[in-house]
Amino acid sequence: MQATIRITDGVARMPKWRMAEPVTFEALDGEHIAIVGPNGGGKSMLADILIGRHPLLMRDPAYDFRPSTRPLAADNIRYITFRDCYGGDNDTTYYLQQRWNQHDIDETTPTAGQLLEEAYLLSGTDTPERRSMQEHLYGLFGLAPLLDKYIILLSSGELRKFQLAKALFSQPRILIMDNPFIGLDAPTRALLTELLGQLASEYAIQLILLLSKTDDIPPVVTHVVEVRDMVVGAKLTREEYLSLRAHRPSHVLTQEQETAIVSLPYSSQEYHTEEVVRLRNVSIRYGSRTILKDLNWTVCNGERWSLSGRNGSGKSTLLSLVCADNPQGYACDITLFDRPRGSGETIWDIKRHIGYVSPEMHRAYNKDLPAVRIVASGLKDSVGLYVRPTDEEYATCHWWMDIFGIGHLADRTFLSLSSGEQRLVLLARAFVKDPELLILDEPLHGLDDRNRQLVKDIIEAFCRRRNKTLIMVTHYEEELPPCINLKLKIEN
Repeated sequence: MQATIRITDGVARMPKWRMAEPVTFEALDGEHIAIVGPNGGGKSMLADILIGRHPLLMRDPAYDFRPSTRPLAADNIRYITFRDCYGGDNDTTYYLQQRWNQHDIDETTPTAGQLLEEAYLLSGTDTPERRSMQEHLYGLFGLAPLLDKYIILLSSGELRKFQLAKALFSQPRILIMDNPFIGLDAPTRALLTELLGQLASEYAIQLILLLSKTDDIPPVVTHVVEVRDMVVGAKLTREEYLSLRAHRPSHVLTQEQETAIVSLPYSSQEYHTEEVVRLRNVSIRYGSRTILKDLNWTVCNGERWSLSGRNGSGKSTLLSLVCADNPQGYACDITLFDRPRGSGETIWDIKRHIGYVSPEMHRAYNKDLPAVRIVASGLKDSVGLYVRPTDEEYATCHWWMDIFGIGHLADRTFLSLSSGEQRLVLLARAFVKDPELLILDEPLHGLDDRNRQLVKDIIEAFCRRRNKTLIMVTHYEEELPPCINLKLKIEN
């Protein structure tokens, strides 16, 4: 049978790109493959080998892209990486508050529609058939309302839709996607599942999906390859893999660790207040677009809230107001920890009591510092580390990294870690200062089954401490820890 990609005993030329064993992998025409495995197991490394990003010794990958007449892998394979849902690998000018700062938008800032049209024209001849496909994709992903929206204002879920449409314009022979369902709300995940089936049957596109969450394996997948400990496993049929798949653990955090979290000493600088957040008739507009309108919301001490809504409904905008990242917040009636916004407090006065992780924060962290220094930056509320922590503070950082199962990564640089490992580092950063308010925006993005349960266990244990308040965003209802007792849903 025709093998679109074949690698036999492949070894990367550069030692830092090598797997633990030589790579043997074969994708036959008509197969749609899910590559699964734990965070840091080697899934992304394998994908880089498949597309030729990591050249091999002696044996280059063998490609057969028929019926495509384009000979080069670059013309036939499109690879959407994890970071693409945050704006792209080369987005080096992005900073944490950029999405909320209108002064960064000028006549040179592109809209989503302009970038999509540019990608469409560059990817092939403009024909009625291709225009029809473009309109079909816009309709399927609900992109029409986003076309006049500036690219830096898109939510992480909207960016994921944007990147998918952009990749599909070129009608690739092989489409590789790293965690394609990340950041998408439930209706859009259902639409994407349907679209993947259509791509396979109608457009002759072969799919290779990298999945951390094994219950995300869509029906179109025919085969599964597990990558664990930097070793590529045998290719199994979907049915074989599902019959052998280990059950997701119901609890990962040990009793000793749980007790240690609950028993952490309290700071003498702890801030006590009955109302943690109060918003009165808050409205946020960007040009003619209203994001939030007349919102009233009160979060009291000790409450555990889930915040939900469709992609682009305003969830992250709301959290940016609470975290003092959005300049419009100073024109709104917002009270945090009993202090009205704009009454003389600094942004650092606010952030001192808040532990925060979000897609925007992940996108902003392009600094290749040792992981322990990334965690330590949470003590200083900075992106990067500009003040040397004390030995005691470093000991606290190492303790939280051990709790999150990443103690062995302390000296590894952040950008050398897998996306899931990076997320665990940023979660440790959010917890390290024992904050009174914990804001977790899609905290389980890119985590494998075990680590998702571990993080849920940690959140649950942390919220058993006094004077702790939680606001959590997720598009997966099952990701909410049991301690959640209040819900707010934002409608467009």
